[in-house]
Amino acid sequence: MKLKIRRTYTFIEDHGVDRGKAASVPLRKVAAVLVFENPYAGRYEKDLSPLIKASAALGRKLVEMAAAALAPYKAQSLGKGALVGISGEQEHANALLTSDFAEPLRQALGGGKAWISSMTKVAAAGTMIDIPMNCKDALYVRSHYDGMTLALADAPMPDEIALILCLANRGRLNARVGGLRYDQLKGENGLV
Repeated sequence: MKLKIRRTYTFIEDHGVDRGKAASVPLRKVAAVLVFENPYAGRYEKDLSPLIKASAALGRKLVEMAAAALAPYKAQSLGKGALVGISGEQEHANALLTSDFAEPLRQALGGGKAWISSMTKVAAAGTMIDIPMNCKDALYVRSHYDGMTLALADAPMPDEIALILCLANRGRLNARVGGLRYDQLKGENGLV
């Protein structure tokens, strides 16, 4: 299945100071978004496997867009999500965010196979979505629990899906709640 992309978006947030404390390395968070026609809008389809398979190509495109926006930094954390227009189902978004979608992200960004946080919902254009983010290498790096809030003024239309990938170059500014630190990561999921 080849999905018809209608629009793309890239968002960049740079944070250099929090509570008057300047960071030695700013926090950059980016979001890349692909808006495409939902092939199942307006009808029930039992077999979503063609959509799952098509998601790998979308993952490759999104990670390329997001990594370019994150430059000159490298990704330490990520999150994924999707908004489905009201003629579709939340299950369409979930079909797009399986391992088929995630594997190209892991290949492009390097690192471990940590769980990638996600959020999906059926919504009208302009609806806000919070994309949760976590460390790409180890789920338990608390400093990297973060997120991005997005609203797309003209997406998704009823017959569209907006697929979202967020990346960040570091953990939160002034993170200090303990736990495993990014510079301590070893082995599978950060553990020895």
